[in-house]
Amino acid sequence: MIIYGVALLAICTLAGVIMGDLLGVLLGVKSNVGGVGIAMILLICARLWMHGRGGMTKDCEMGVGFWGAMYIPVVVAMAAQQNVVTALHGGPVAVLAAIGSVVVCGCTIALISRTNKGEPLPDEPAEPAPMAAPAGGR
Repeated sequence: MIIYGVALLAICTLAGVIMGDLLGVLLGVKSNVGGVGIAMILLICARLWMHGRGGMTKDCEMGVGFWGAMYIPVVVAMAAQQNVVTALHGGPVAVLAAIGSVVVCGCTIALISRTNKGEPLPDEPAEPAPMAAPAGGR
């Protein structure tokens, strides 16, 4: 059943790469723009959708979870290979995207925190004191 996790990851990766390439063409950049991030979002959405519809067996969910966890190091490795100087030299698109993403994330967090009408989280219980070792050692 883990093969379903691989299949879902492959479908999301292909869709994300295609959407990233199309986004790059629309922005006039000769590169994939956000394809890996789009693929991760698609993987999360597909998993939630399948889980809500009852189409996710326990083995399939474990497979998706495993490959989803393996996907994160791939994203980190791909991000480490990017050349920031070339991106800044290539035009203002990279700078605008970075500033825009920070502003959107900040506004989203502020909106969520202001619209949360639920009870605040309870205080964490105080941690018990560590057990002392017996005197004399015997």
